[in-house]
Amino acid sequence: MSEVAVWTMFGLAAVTFLAVSFIVAPYGRHRREGFGPTVPARWGWVVMESPAVFGLLAFFFSGEAPTQPGALVLLGLWLLHYLQRTFVFPLRMRGGGTMPVLVAGLAFGFNVFNAALNGRWLSVADRYPASWLLDPRFLIGAAVFLLGLGINWWADAVLRGLRAPGESGYRVPRGGLYELISCPNYLGELLEWFGFALAAWSLAGLAFAVFTFANLAPRARAHHRWYRERFPDYPASRRALIPGLW
Repeated sequence: MSEVAVWTMFGLAAVTFLAVSFIVAPYGRHRREGFGPTVPARWGWVVMESPAVFGLLAFFFSGEAPTQPGALVLLGLWLLHYLQRTFVFPLRMRGGGTMPVLVAGLAFGFNVFNAALNGRWLSVADRYPASWLLDPRFLIGAAVFLLGLGINWWADAVLRGLRAPGESGYRVPRGGLYELISCPNYLGELLEWFGFALAAWSLAGLAFAVFTFANLAPRARAHHRWYRERFPDYPASRRALIPGLW
């Protein structure tokens, strides 16, 4: 994948950060009218995230060396996140709801581009031999990725547990990192992708991690503001995304 594509991703991150800082994406608790036709949220999730699974696999196995041990392990880390995010997470949603086709379409297009960028990067010949699995960059990065994955899955489970089957309202989450920040699920995802970028020592991975921050940090701030506006007793000591800082 060319350097132009990598720097395009960094450019998209800057544009996205500015856009979502002023316009909160209209899905989930921020769902509102005026953004065109909608689809059921769980099926919108499946469709828009699917290129991160099938597209990544297609680009990876069309590359130069898809059987390198290090590359296959990195592929496994990627799929560990996206198989859950694409198929398990949406089907376990409670409360139903809808999302605009516009949101799903933009996410689908981004995931195609990201799959091409990172799939081709991972498949370059001789980049990730078996010895890469003993490199400190891989070991530290993979550990950070798995820590973030655990935080992300745990935080999503806490949010699901706030609703009984059929309920659609919102409550204040409690316990663990939720006592420190409003969005530990987003913090976990950021740790995942910055860890992945280190584990792969990948400029493409770094570009994706920066884009993830640009997308999630403003949304975490919007979530935090939403909680404080709707729950007068919301803990004043909680931050939005980074414990004790922001």
